[in-house]
This record gives sequence, C-alpha cells and structure tokens, in this order.
Amino acid sequence: MAQSTPKRLILVLGDQLSPNIAALDQGDKTRDLVVMAEVSAEAEYVRHHPKKITLIFAAMRKFAAHLRQIGWQVAYSQLEDPENTGSIPGELLRRAAQTGAATVLATRPGEWRLITALEALPLRLSMLEDNRFIASHAMFDRWAEGRKELRMEYFYRQMRRHTGLLMEAGKPAGGKWNYDHDNRKPARQDLFMPRPLRFAPDEIVGPVLDLVEARFADNFGALHPFGLATDHAQAQAVLDHFITHALPQFGDYQDAMLSGHPFLYHSLISAYLNIGLLDPLAVCRRVEAAWQAGHAPLNAAEGFIRQIIGWREFVRGIYFREGPDYTGRNGLGANRDLPALYWGKETGMNCMSQAIAQTREQAYAHHIQRLMVTGNFALLAGIDPAQLHEWYLAVYMDAFEWVEAPNTLGMSQFADGGIFASKPYISSGSYIHKMSDYCGSCRYSVKAKTGEGACPFNLLYWDFLNRHRAEFAANPRMGMAYRTWERMDPARRKAVLEGADRFLARLDAGEAV
Repeated sequence: MAQSTPKRLILVLGDQLSPNIAALDQGDKTRDLVVMAEVSAEAEYVRHHPKKITLIFAAMRKFAAHLRQIGWQVAYSQLEDPENTGSIPGELLRRAAQTGAATVLATRPGEWRLITALEALPLRLSMLEDNRFIASHAMFDRWAEGRKELRMEYFYRQMRRHTGLLMEAGKPAGGKWNYDHDNRKPARQDLFMPRPLRFAPDEIVGPVLDLVEARFADNFGALHPFGLATDHAQAQAVLDHFITHALPQFGDYQDAMLSGHPFLYHSLISAYLNIGLLDPLAVCRRVEAAWQAGHAPLNAAEGFIRQIIGWREFVRGIYFREGPDYTGRNGLGANRDLPALYWGKETGMNCMSQAIAQTREQAYAHHIQRLMVTGNFALLAGIDPAQLHEWYLAVYMDAFEWVEAPNTLGMSQFADGGIFASKPYISSGSYIHKMSDYCGSCRYSVKAKTGEGACPFNLLYWDFLNRHRAEFAANPRMGMAYRTWERMDPARRKAVLEGADRFLARLDAGEAV
C-alpha cells in the first residue's frame, strides 16, 4: 500500500493576509495544514498601539475563516489559548509535533528578526519570496548594483516603465515623471474634506476588542472608537471611498497639515496594503483608471502611485539589501533619550502636540507629520534613532520593520549615513508654518528666532547645522544654509546656540517644553 504524502505546514503571518501569497500558492489543500497564530512575542516585542493589535488579530481571524471556507485546513492559535507557546517558531513546532509534519512553507517575513527565528527551526524550511511586491530582491539589486547613490526618483522611473503605469508610448504621461511641485498647497479650514469610511465592530472584531482592552490596556494609544477595515471587502470599500471622494484633491493637499483634521484627503489604506488586504498593483491601476476617466488630475494620480511603486517598493529594497544590522545604525551619533512628550506628556509645541495626539487617537499620522514634525524634531534634537525607530514601529498601525526602518533611520534621521537621502530632512519652524495652521495657536512664536518665546525648531535648526558642520558643510544642497549661518551677526549666532542649549537642557531634565 502506497504511503500518503507527508503533511506540510504553511505559515501565514498577520501581515500576509493575501489569498494568493506565495506560501499558499505553493500549497496543497488536500494535504497541507495552514498555521496561523496570535502570539505574545509578536504582540509585545514593542508596545504596539491597541488599534494596531486589534486590526491584525481581527483580520487574521477573518482570513482564517475565509481559508477554511475555500477548503484549507487551518490550525489557528488565539492569544489566550492555554496551549499557545507564545512565539511563531513555538507554534510551528507544536503543530509539527501534532501532525508529524517536518516541512514548513513560509513566505519571507518583513523583519530580519523573524527571518532569523524561522531559519533556526529544526524543521525543513522553504522560504519563498513575497510575491505581493512588484520589485523582487533580485530586481532591486540589479538596479542598485554599481550605483554610487541610491535615489528613489530613478528607481521610480524604472518601476513606471516596468509596470506601464502612467506611461504613454514609452514616455511619462504629461511629459514629466514627477508632479510634486503641484502637491504642496497648504490646507484651509473651509475645505470640504470627506469623512473616512468606518465599520462597526462585528461578531469577530468585538471579542478581539475585549481581548486587547484586557491585555494591552497600558499601551500608548486609544482603542476606542474602533472602525478600521478588517477584511478584504471592507478594505476595498475604503479604497473605493478614497477614489470617489478624496483622490481628486489628494495631490494638491498631500503635504498639508490642519488642526482637527487628521485625515484630509489621504487614502488611509497603507495598513491594509501592508497586511495584505489590498494588492498594491491593483490599487495603482484603479487610480490610473480614475485619471484616465477624467475623475482625478494627473498630479493626484502620479503623487499617489509614486508613494506605492516608488517609495514603498524602494524602502523595502533598501531594508533587505542593507541587512539585519540596518536598524542599529547611528551615523550622526545621536544619543538623547526619546522625550516623554512622544508618549503624550504635555508640550507647548502645538505641531508636536497635534501630531502625537492624533497618533494616540488614530494610530495614524500622514507622511509629512511623521517626517517634518516628529521626525524633524528628533533629528534636530539629537534623539537616539534606535529609540525613535522603536516608537514609530509601536505607534502606527501601518508600521512593519521593512517599511518603517528605512523611512525612519534613512529618510527621517539620516542615521544610515545617506544611503538614499542626499541630505537631512530638516527645517526651521517656517516650513511647518507654511504647510499648516499649527503655529497660530502655539505657545512659541514661529517668527521669533531667539529668546525664550522663540520656536524651538528655529533654535534647533541652526544648532543642528552648527553641531554637524563636518558632515554637511560641503553638501551642495546645504551650502546656502551654511552661508546664511556664516553671514549671521555673531551676537545673534551666540543667542541662537545658547537658546538651543537651554531648551535641550529643559528637555533632558524632563520639564514640559
């Protein structure tokens, strides 16, 4: 009698909730067992926002139910299961012992930490490339090989050619690759901004909310109200809502910041892309079709598509190309502890207060709030990039290390020494004033350059340039700033640096700033 083919374990992680993900594509419903697990090791390695934990656990439970409906055998471990070992490797070993399986099919995780843990398993491991991304690791490495500088703009152009998105007869639609200059309008309170699409908790989400409220009540972030999409149909509805109601204005106001309006015209789909509820290329084709139909202008469609096939694919390529030590880099030697204001301690800086308050409430802030407010402040103040990296990874629902680390350590903090950023993304308060209404109700004066009431961004901007003259004085993109500093009256330069020192001393002392 012929022996049956041995059962294999198919690992599906909480950010791999795609029906056609590589491990499922290579699996066999008749003999393989899908393993999914809510484990403390993943829920607690940083203090994740409660909304993020709820989103992932609820989406996992719904996806497991879907897989069963279409014929898969699924072994699912809930967090409170008394037999739960608490880790992904532990759950694989437990299921292997139960079934006699000796082989694991896994789609490559998005964090080196988990890749290393899977490779240490005493089981045969077949780790497959994540097929949800457009650029394979080999494709990115071929593009990067031999280049002195890795710049997203040139990678993005290759991705446009590769996908055909916004291309006409081999050339970029409209004659230009990039319409960023049209996407820098400050928002106004009298704009009509669509309300985000929200979903009432159902019979699956409700118990997860109870679990998270009981287990993670002390984590930074508000759990309620919870209205996030937790399955593919809901995520698709969020995309439809964005294209219909917000995409036409997305381009113009994508860099704007406005008090009381955390979402403006943003899509709010990044978390759904990152956990597998939406397909990135399909999303881009929908946006392209909206432009082709005359529903949205080219600057909106191009700006949106660039974020997905440009930045999103680019930072993933950087993360895996640079290797596991990337998150430990600190090219500028920044060593100040992350201030308590990042965890909600009162601050007179209204821009920081606005960005952090909405992060606490929504587990969300858009790219300019992260880059030019919380990130800008951290860079100017010399905050340890590893601590900032852990904060971003914890508090945002779309944060997974492959996408968060390069954006934080590379683009925001210049901690990787400029691998893909040609200069630090720093500014004084003037940029924030231009792109937001935050400064009008701030304790500090954005127009004051020195003195106790001066905007801290004004003081810290020049202090940063002075501290890091050796690194950046010869940078052609920063030459004008250094020339302005050199022309400044010596007494004023002295007052700026003393003001920065006083501010940083108060910050270090734990005082409310």
